[in-house]
Amino acid sequence: MAEITAAAVKALRDKTDLPMMECKKALTEAGGDEAKAIQILKEMFKKVQEKRADNVTAEGRIFFACLPDNSEAAMVEIQCESAPVATGEVLQQFGQAMADQLLNGPGAADPAALMAQSAPGASQTFQAQYEEIVNKIREKIVVNRIARVKGPVGGYVHHDFKIGVLFVASGAGKNAEILKDVAMHVAAMNPAVTTPEQLSPAIVNEEREKLKAEARASGKPENIIDKMVDGRMKLYFAEQGVLTMQPFAKDDKKSVSQALSEVGFEAVQFHRWKVGVAG
Repeated sequence: MAEITAAAVKALRDKTDLPMMECKKALTEAGGDEAKAIQILKEMFKKVQEKRADNVTAEGRIFFACLPDNSEAAMVEIQCESAPVATGEVLQQFGQAMADQLLNGPGAADPAALMAQSAPGASQTFQAQYEEIVNKIREKIVVNRIARVKGPVGGYVHHDFKIGVLFVASGAGKNAEILKDVAMHVAAMNPAVTTPEQLSPAIVNEEREKLKAEARASGKPENIIDKMVDGRMKLYFAEQGVLTMQPFAKDDKKSVSQALSEVGFEAVQFHRWKVGVAG
């Protein structure tokens, strides 16, 4: 059996950043062959995955990237088991690199397709990097979802990194800062839909007829009932979580729709993610 020296173990540890005892064990199994030992250590990833497969990934982080002209943006959600890993430098660098690649690369239909790519100048795919990270950290990590959208688009990630928003508009507005402001509004107010048309027509019509009946019962003139109902429906839509009808968080004297319209934009859609919450 080949002698496994302390220097050989240290050299392997320096290359893999794995614990000394595991490096020694791998070198012993490989008969002192460093290349074989590295392969053995890489294969440990599968064992770590299997062992932690059922663990809950309630922590994590959302990453965001946007082109300078707000014409396109991307978002990536990565889940893990513990807060220290979620906020650690290793996951932060890995996740941001993925978001940047999703934005600037050829695109990807799902996380697996993105993981198969490599960042510019990187010697490894994201999948290979991911396996090394799992080997080192020994925690279940999941690249849960990705999104890339065309703009005008603004984005926002909350300071705890657990809520992320992409807000998409239409128009040729000159004040792109409002796109981020609306994304922040979405993060804070958690609207259900973007426009009234996305609510159930039957439920909306039922509410409108109820308000008409109430107005007639109060003795209001028929010629002003429709205008009264239109005004009350705006409040109803805001209460039902319609983004465009909500009071704008940055200036609640106007609706989100009004704030956007003033600078030449119209709301199209939004993606609001919360770590660990589907939707």
